[in-house]
Amino acid sequence: MSEIVKTSEISIQVGLNENLLPLRMLWSASDGQIENAEAAAFLLSIWDPKAKNTMKIDLWTKDMTIEEMKQFFHQTLLTMADTFEKATGESLICEDLRDYCYHFADKMNILPE
Repeated sequence: MSEIVKTSEISIQVGLNENLLPLRMLWSASDGQIENAEAAAFLLSIWDPKAKNTMKIDLWTKDMTIEEMKQFFHQTLLTMADTFEKATGESLICEDLRDYCYHFADKMNILPE
């Protein structure tokens, strides 16, 4: 088994209002030379190997528009297909997912004209 030779940190700061709704999010990534970059939404999924379960956090700022959320989900689904294909080599099912992404974008009226 390999030894850990380096660590990297990713952090997300969430500024909340009195009702605990996210108003502002900033993220940093030590290896990406990103410090306090503005974000309007994030979806975080973490696999727990012991429980064989996914833990997740989904947050978006109160000012994020519905149109932005539609685009965010569409792009996230597309990148999930890419990631799944890279991790598993399952190209056929990933093409099905990409086809669904096209259908999603069509139904949400977010296809480029």
